[in-house]
Amino acid sequence: MRTKILAIQGDSLNNLNPKTDTTILLALEAQRRNYQIYYYRTKNLTYIKNKVTAKCDEISFIENSKKFYKIKRKTNLDLSKAKVILMRQNPPFNMDYITATYLLEKLPKKVKVINNPKSVRDISEKLYSTNFIKFMPPTIFTQDIEAIFRFFKRFNKIVIKPIHGYGGNDILLIKNHFNKKIIQNFIKKNEHIMIQKFLPEIKNGDRRVFVIGGKIKGAISRIPKKGSILSNMSKGAKAKIVKLNKKETNISNLVSKKLIKNKIVLAGVDFIGSKLNGDLNVTSPTGLKTYKDLSGIDLSKDFWNYVENKYAVS
Repeated sequence: MRTKILAIQGDSLNNLNPKTDTTILLALEAQRRNYQIYYYRTKNLTYIKNKVTAKCDEISFIENSKKFYKIKRKTNLDLSKAKVILMRQNPPFNMDYITATYLLEKLPKKVKVINNPKSVRDISEKLYSTNFIKFMPPTIFTQDIEAIFRFFKRFNKIVIKPIHGYGGNDILLIKNHFNKKIIQNFIKKNEHIMIQKFLPEIKNGDRRVFVIGGKIKGAISRIPKKGSILSNMSKGAKAKIVKLNKKETNISNLVSKKLIKNKIVLAGVDFIGSKLNGDLNVTSPTGLKTYKDLSGIDLSKDFWNYVENKYAVS
């Protein structure tokens, strides 16, 4: 049997949570399919003599164990030898992230990078949602404090997010009083920001739709803990299985078709109250492990079935 190499570009292994992490779920299924797995971080990438290399750990993953991985050896891997590379590091979507996408683009076409690095670079997760603005709550992107004030006066309760943020970090709920200094400091830190009308339906949870190969594969609802508006699992939200309504299904299908045309294989699409909340997750979509725990359905199998059939990986 010929060796199949999978390289995973991710965050520090010590920061992964085996109880919830999608990367580990994907790696375990790859391991069952006899992939040899190498793991590296963006800081380990090098371009030299027309090759992209990475200082990697060759890893074996251990299911249902607190110590969920074992390092077999350390090596400098020529990434052109990989069949598949998974980009799985979390944002922030900064210059290090962008540089990594340029380096991965240097690889020969036979190496399948998922999600496609050019597409990940081009699809700003929040700004890309402007393609579907009619399905969203009222939303603006700006640095203009006066525009934000007028928006606040119109809706009385607004949510402010960094455009390149992630994981529910640095989100402001503005209600009752418009504190100009706080918002100016937020703009100073984040430059252009996203401002939306607050949707009270968030108290019942958002909906994360899992999209693989342009198809809807399932969904969960994530319910914020009491007193919070943050539906992120990392912020204490609780998940449950949900069925999408007709409106959510139709919108998800439209989004999915556009994403797959842009070579986005794995994505998460989020709703609040049947409205797109403006987060189209393409950099490092999460939630597959939670979905498996709740439903018994392992979507990592769907992911690898699609990748191996689509790209003739064997």
